[in-house]
Amino acid sequence: MPDIRFTLAEHEDNRRLHLLLGDMNRHIRQIESDLGVRIHNRGSRFHIVSESARTLEQAQTLILSLYRATDSGPLSDEQIRHALVRTEDDCGDEDEDETLILRTPRLRVRPASRNQRTYIQALLRRTLTFAVGPAGTGKSFLAVATAVQMLQAGQVERIVLVRPVIEAGEKLGFLPGDINQKVDPYMRPLYDALISMLGSDRLNTLQDEGRIEVAPLAYMRGRTLNNAMIILDEAQNATPMQMKMFLTRLGLNSRAAATGDLSQIDLPKHQSSGLEQAIRLLRDDPDIEVCRLQSRDVLRHALVQRIVDAYAQDVEPR
Repeated sequence: MPDIRFTLAEHEDNRRLHLLLGDMNRHIRQIESDLGVRIHNRGSRFHIVSESARTLEQAQTLILSLYRATDSGPLSDEQIRHALVRTEDDCGDEDEDETLILRTPRLRVRPASRNQRTYIQALLRRTLTFAVGPAGTGKSFLAVATAVQMLQAGQVERIVLVRPVIEAGEKLGFLPGDINQKVDPYMRPLYDALISMLGSDRLNTLQDEGRIEVAPLAYMRGRTLNNAMIILDEAQNATPMQMKMFLTRLGLNSRAAATGDLSQIDLPKHQSSGLEQAIRLLRDDPDIEVCRLQSRDVLRHALVQRIVDAYAQDVEPR
């Protein structure tokens, strides 16, 4: 059976070795379970056994990468899980494509999986990108990060972020406040992403200058958006007519992205999703790309991935 032997570092560091192994070797057990390998170590000397030579290389790359990460402190379970996804997708730190690291004033955003890498490539290269997948896979966050980078680099003059205002179990009319206060909760996830990348003060300044706009989808009617990055979030809740209206807002030197989760459509049961229709009609256009993210791309708590998988296995109609 193929095996590989290697040493972590010339000088053994017991503290970092313990951080790598985890309490009761739980980090190593997680790697063994996910990659299907057997890992033995004596101090910093490791021996890995597997039926696949490729898996041996993946396991070695992962362990060395995680050991380097211990220089910054303890490893979290989420950090281990994300590293496993990158390694299985051949998307580790060793061959990371610098052009796919999105740079915003407050964050550097890296793809955590092959699907996310493909998605960022599409956002950077295509005029229109559709992204579908479950909650937590980075559909909206990566689109917003791409838009912020493009704005900072002068590739576009403004960012326009829109959402359909769909009442999922609650009536908008019964919410307190004026129309802006009623709509604000629907826009909050977009504001949260922008704040994490720009900070509140910078975001407020850009909004005052008209360089960033966050608005309900209905406000887009009749407009032509030039030199802009336009993102439609929660696009599964746009009707076919609304989706056509959104897509035809695209002006000169503009790009657009529509993101959504087709398993969470809040439209009335008799109403079809505009996102589904648009993908069906436009998927073969060479200037359009459809990116499909999966539960393994989830970047939230590991429980979220298990929840997504559980609901996906439930075949009862909505």
